[in-house]
Amino acid sequence: MKYFVMLCDGMADEPSDKLGGKTPMTLAKKPMIDKLASLGEVGLVKTVQDGMKPGSDVANLAVLGYNSADCYTGRSPLEAASIGIDLKDTDVTFRCNLVTLSDEENYEDKKMVDYCGGDISTEEAAELIRCLQDNLGDDEFSFYPGVAYRHCLVWDKGDAHPGVLTPPHDIPGRVIGDYIPKGDGTKKLYEIMKKSYDLLKDHPVNKKRIAEGKRPANSAWFWGEGTKPELANFEKKTGLKGSMISAVDLLKGIAICAEMTSVDVDGATGYIDTNFEGKCQAAIDEFKRGQDYVYVHVEAPDECGHRAEAENKVRAIELIDEKILTPVVEFLRGFDDFKVLICPDHPTPLDIQTHTSDPVPYVIYDSRNEKNSGVTTVNEETAKATGNYIAKGYTLIDYFIS
Repeated sequence: MKYFVMLCDGMADEPSDKLGGKTPMTLAKKPMIDKLASLGEVGLVKTVQDGMKPGSDVANLAVLGYNSADCYTGRSPLEAASIGIDLKDTDVTFRCNLVTLSDEENYEDKKMVDYCGGDISTEEAAELIRCLQDNLGDDEFSFYPGVAYRHCLVWDKGDAHPGVLTPPHDIPGRVIGDYIPKGDGTKKLYEIMKKSYDLLKDHPVNKKRIAEGKRPANSAWFWGEGTKPELANFEKKTGLKGSMISAVDLLKGIAICAEMTSVDVDGATGYIDTNFEGKCQAAIDEFKRGQDYVYVHVEAPDECGHRAEAENKVRAIELIDEKILTPVVEFLRGFDDFKVLICPDHPTPLDIQTHTSDPVPYVIYDSRNEKNSGVTTVNEETAKATGNYIAKGYTLIDYFIS
């Protein structure tokens, strides 16, 4: 039996005026997703446990079968694992976004113009992170470059619960004064953030970006704190040899910590310009080499939700269906038995541009047991109408593979 998971990050949504009162899943032309839905099972699954923040970390852990209440230590340690940072038990890590802030004189008066630094490239960002390390790094704080705008700060013997740190994608267009780090342990972090602006605003990389009409990545922004993670070995837990295919460090880090195979794909960006075909071929190659379980994560719908890019979010779903899911399913037809799970990790509604904890639609297709699901197309409403509901997201994998 082969198992394929198509994880469409942030795909679920709410009816939006930007789309005539409909959701991207409702409008997207997704013939393979809908075909598998009509011949399988459709329902809702709650991937974000009560009391947990609705992030891709806890939600993807749930889809992979991990109970965050037992194993979750924070988002950034998972990303640190992907970057290759050898964490000590006393280290505290933070996601370090390179963001675009407006140019008001006082730091607190600036606005969060762009949480992803104008889609800065990995190569440009590495120069900026080196600048921060050279000027602000020391025996206590160290910066490590990641992918695009996503990087890591490690605090030696730091405070694992420093206070309130707000994800920058939660505050687009807002004055940051109400969202700067708050709490007794955040003073040093906030001082570094302010100093980072002074260092980066006139950096040659940003001067060149401005000259080219691009947004500068002019400040560091810290969030997602955590300590060294420990996840159970995926194969020992499930009996399946698993592979992860993703563009983002978070998912790569989860795979590394779970001792799954993490596959890099050239041109995978985490946005709608990602290498869809490359991810598809990587999934097929993993099955060919004997893997039982392949998890393809596509970040594009989530990024479009954060940016309120309605048409791009619809298109991202269509590209996933056309360029990844359809060819992989056609390949799997060559096996006697296979199963497919399609779902988002969490909603990222266009109108609020951030995550919610609402249950998300799922599709499970079993090649051995095709049936009339009563659903001809899957979206938020048709999934709810089936009455099928999985209350604990981390039990979904057992249901899927049983």
